[in-house]
Amino acid sequence: MFRVRRGRVVALTTAVALIGLTAACGSGDSGDTGSGAGGASAEKPSGDILVLTNRTDIVGTTLKGYATKFHAKYPEVNVKFEALTDYEGEVKTRMSTKQYGDVLLIPAGVAKADYADFFEPLGKPDELTKKYRYVDSSTVDGETYGLATFGNATGIVYNKKVFKEAGITALPKTPDEFLADLQAIKTKTQATPYYTNYKDGWPLSWPQGAMGSVSGDKDALVKMADNKAPWTAGQEKDTLDSLLFDAVQKGLTEKDPTTTNWENSKNLIATGKIGVLPLGSWAIAQMKDAATKAGTSPDDIGFMPMPFQVDGAYQSPVGPDFNQAININSEHKAAARAWIDWMVTDSGYSDVVGGLPTLRTGKTPADLKDFEASGVKFVEMVPSAKLDAVDKQSEIGLTQPDYYRDLVDAARGASGKTKAQIFDDLNSKWAAAIPKVG
Repeated sequence: MFRVRRGRVVALTTAVALIGLTAACGSGDSGDTGSGAGGASAEKPSGDILVLTNRTDIVGTTLKGYATKFHAKYPEVNVKFEALTDYEGEVKTRMSTKQYGDVLLIPAGVAKADYADFFEPLGKPDELTKKYRYVDSSTVDGETYGLATFGNATGIVYNKKVFKEAGITALPKTPDEFLADLQAIKTKTQATPYYTNYKDGWPLSWPQGAMGSVSGDKDALVKMADNKAPWTAGQEKDTLDSLLFDAVQKGLTEKDPTTTNWENSKNLIATGKIGVLPLGSWAIAQMKDAATKAGTSPDDIGFMPMPFQVDGAYQSPVGPDFNQAININSEHKAAARAWIDWMVTDSGYSDVVGGLPTLRTGKTPADLKDFEASGVKFVEMVPSAKLDAVDKQSEIGLTQPDYYRDLVDAARGASGKTKAQIFDDLNSKWAAAIPKVG
């Protein structure tokens, strides 16, 4: 079943930055598709284009409707979709050929250094950033290769009804308050306070996606790349990973993490059997949809900031979901560019999925109004290519589940390891990797 990118909330290792085109691109009201489309900007959009998508759930409904509206505006362009269940894996395989659609979502596993080999440049970042956010996340050597579908805020999905039953009347401002709330849920309700989704793995990487929420520092990722001991008390990475460890160690998670199920977790939180799920804001719409299907109220689903404040304000790192790009081998680049521009400026897709708009002039979606009202400050994180390089060299996997599972196993007494042992090992690997990267 479909899920959007988590984060860089997964996703967020280097690109938790907020949201891309030149004034020439405008809203696509003319046939001109904007500057920097590899010579395609002067062409009239025409031809059949294939759009690859991870949205298996809405390809025959919402996306089909978008294609109809787009065709009305560009009658010489026909848009076809191919929805892929294992999007990342299948697209990366196809990219060994020239047949990977005309428009695609850039897979997370494609190195930014290789973007120029696969994707058509969309323009210069200095111009694009005037109108769009997240431009840095797909910019390499002065060229931008993708525009975000929408933006994600970092936070925690929670069931309001469960919180009320537990007697919780205010959002937690500190890790201790958060853990106390989880304990209240355990003591006063039948719900699992925090569901790790250990088995599927990817939801466990939320501590990396939350980098910046403790400090409010947009350069937190940049600084981590040069920090030889980020898993040391007082450091942001240590604080976030420790929150995961402490919740498990205190017995505030499911009894057997090896039996968790991502798809089922949607129903569980929708029906009040789970208290919280740390996820990106993309998840709100999915959980509300699950509530509707389960016959409960979508209004029971809330989204709160991470339990940290800086100068009295919550901090939420924000960054792009997938970035849309043009296959450099496409024979209809003007049409492909017109589609990307239309999706970002005219479709209203970000509001449908409850995401932050890519357009700088866009409005916060209804699903995030309460979140915004909490006084949260959105932090556009500065991406760090060096962080990716150090992570790869260290073989730690900041956005992968392995070491987080190791942390969970230690916390529940299943591995014989201690948190200190795990953190010492991580620091050792990280420190050794930095000089090798340079």
